[in-house]
Amino acid sequence: MSNTLLSTQPYKGTRDFYPAEMRFRNWFFGKIRETLERSAYEEYNAPMVEELELYIAKSGEEIAKKQTYNFTDRGDRQLAIRPEMTPSVARMVAGKMNELNMPLKWFSIPNMYRYERPQRGRLREFWQLNVDIFGCDGFEADMDVIESAINVLRGFGADETMFKVHINNRRFFNDIICAISGADAEGAKLVSKVVDKKNKIPRDVYEKEMRELGLSDEQILRIDALYNMSVEEATALCPDSVGAKELSDLFALLGDTGLDKYCVFDFGIIRGLDYYTGTVFEVFDESPENNRAMFGGGRYDNLVGLFVKNAKVSGVGYGMGDVTLENFLVTHNLVPDFTEGNTKVLVARFNDVPYKEYIGLTASLREAGITSALYLGTKKFGKQIDYAFKEGYSHIVIMGGSELESGTVKVKNLNSREETEVKISSLPDFFQ
Repeated sequence: MSNTLLSTQPYKGTRDFYPAEMRFRNWFFGKIRETLERSAYEEYNAPMVEELELYIAKSGEEIAKKQTYNFTDRGDRQLAIRPEMTPSVARMVAGKMNELNMPLKWFSIPNMYRYERPQRGRLREFWQLNVDIFGCDGFEADMDVIESAINVLRGFGADETMFKVHINNRRFFNDIICAISGADAEGAKLVSKVVDKKNKIPRDVYEKEMRELGLSDEQILRIDALYNMSVEEATALCPDSVGAKELSDLFALLGDTGLDKYCVFDFGIIRGLDYYTGTVFEVFDESPENNRAMFGGGRYDNLVGLFVKNAKVSGVGYGMGDVTLENFLVTHNLVPDFTEGNTKVLVARFNDVPYKEYIGLTASLREAGITSALYLGTKKFGKQIDYAFKEGYSHIVIMGGSELESGTVKVKNLNSREETEVKISSLPDFFQ
């Protein structure tokens, strides 16, 4: 055996979750589930391992092979650990197209892996909320999905000063770029690639790349003007566009429902993946400390066609990573104190009381729905008190030989330091 000790650190870009972190994560994911289930979204899941071909078909061979953890199994099959959920859910919908009752409102919170450089808001292992609607062609599904994203953040206590949903439409974008530049659909797609990275490259590089696509300085300025327009001003420039009507209808409904205070039109939102076909959006943190796009999504009407020839099942959805959402909650002080107000009882142990008496005491508390534990070990009472403080217990129950004989216990509140004598038979009622 080697004398070299193994590292205690997790693999690069992954995290350990100790009990304190798991308290946060259970609350975090619980809030999300509660909000979505209230709007009749149903949870699903899929295998962590899929055929590599699934990601090659969706994202291209270079991205699929470079950004996935992939391997060949003993049956000589090329597999990958899932880097995203959209291909899996499209496969699932395609597999039971004739059995499922459309439209579907589904969500999942799986963990995924991507082989890339870890940085703020982006790790190699992460959990991602995926929310999708399948089988509704109209803008109403876009509205429902965007509303769900707003409600998830509101469920944590966020308001319109903390985040904004930036919305555009790929059909509208293509139509107006074609109208300004005279380009065809393929040319508009190339322009979209440059616009998508506009805020990540210097202005001179942006202009150079636009000119290389054949745009004149005057055309570049006309596109620039769109970045500062309202949705009414922008759509008026291309009134016959289907995408323009979708945008107008969506923003009208956002206004009618009061959700427009959370949303803005942003011509610069493209969502670089080619499979987006209609509404696209990104949710931005408004804090100067974390002013960035947190997550986004859009309409992707063609993915199910990867599995079933001539399939026509529309889809719209988004993905929200756990790391960026956690950063948002911390930045805006929306994480509660998980120890405050919670009753958690430690039953202290003494040598002059039979062990079975303590077992019965903790059992009665648990049956009443009270979180409780018996101290494990034989340390002195002072050490048991120290343990209770460090582990976040709210109360300690003291039952020595004399208390057992009198049929009472002492309950010490570890926050107020108050001590109360209670009958053993009334102990559950005391906490309730």
